[in-house]
Amino acid sequence: MTNLTSLSRRTFILMSLALAACKGRDNVLKLNGSTMGTTYNVIAVDHSGSVNTVDAQKKIDSALALVNQQMSNWDSNSEISRFNAQKGTESFSVSSDLANVMQSAESVHLASEGRFDTTMGPLIELWGFGANGQTTMPTDAQIAAAQAQSGHAQTLRVGASSLQKIQADTQVYLSAIGKGFGADQVGNALKSLGINDYMVEIGGDLYASGKNPDGQAWQIGIEKPTALSGGVLDVVGISNLGLASSGDYRNYFEKDGQRFSHIIDPVTGRPITHTTASATVLAESSMLADAWATAMLILGREKGLEIAEKHDLAVLFIDRDTKASQIEFETTASSRFSALTA
Repeated sequence: MTNLTSLSRRTFILMSLALAACKGRDNVLKLNGSTMGTTYNVIAVDHSGSVNTVDAQKKIDSALALVNQQMSNWDSNSEISRFNAQKGTESFSVSSDLANVMQSAESVHLASEGRFDTTMGPLIELWGFGANGQTTMPTDAQIAAAQAQSGHAQTLRVGASSLQKIQADTQVYLSAIGKGFGADQVGNALKSLGINDYMVEIGGDLYASGKNPDGQAWQIGIEKPTALSGGVLDVVGISNLGLASSGDYRNYFEKDGQRFSHIIDPVTGRPITHTTASATVLAESSMLADAWATAMLILGREKGLEIAEKHDLAVLFIDRDTKASQIEFETTASSRFSALTA
């Protein structure tokens, strides 16, 4: 799951600073609110001067309300919650939007060799990062049992307009792809108003379209992956791209001197142990950036870079330098990431 509250705030500060230099030729809309258990921020450049803040806010909130009705795991009446509550294994009809998200999730699942997985709730609960908050260390047998209840291939069938459980107790969680999809949908709402230059950010997942108020690419900050506020490690300029980061440094526990991150590898059933602290992904949509950021962090730099080059993915890995006497980081970019941010 992406864990980007601090990144989202820091990113938005950078963008707000860019606004200060705007010469005021265009109508710049700044909107924000709450959704999906987090916050959203929007900057939109209305060149026509015909869009007012109230109309834009209504469009945005309407788009986000629909996403929540489809994909919120916290709303018992949402599509995905009703699917999760279904006890049998009969086919369950879903909206085209939810089908699109689930097909994308399955595609990333396969391309990432199983690292992105929307069905790994049993493993998350087992390690104490779910609603139950278990604090005892799981046994090998418990991990194996949780793995048997997880995995797209063995628990779920994704159709063009339906979902079907292979195992009756399968549960789908969309926190690692839903915010990105929400950002894309807000962008579509802005385009329906004739706005093509905008930045939408939801909980750290964002989509930047066109140019910022200064006529430049949107400037996005990438945070240093430290538990305390570590400042900005790098700034990238992007246009017509989604961006998401995933980090292992906010949510974890320690036991017997060992650190256990909330980022769990569904293939091993255990928290990741490699030195990659965060992964940032640029993609054609915020939805795909969201999903791939999670997958790439789980994979880690070595295997992740191999898959990124194979699929022409834009990824920046930030690793802890374990040889340094103090906290230091090393960055590694895929070829596509370097090309897009040159």
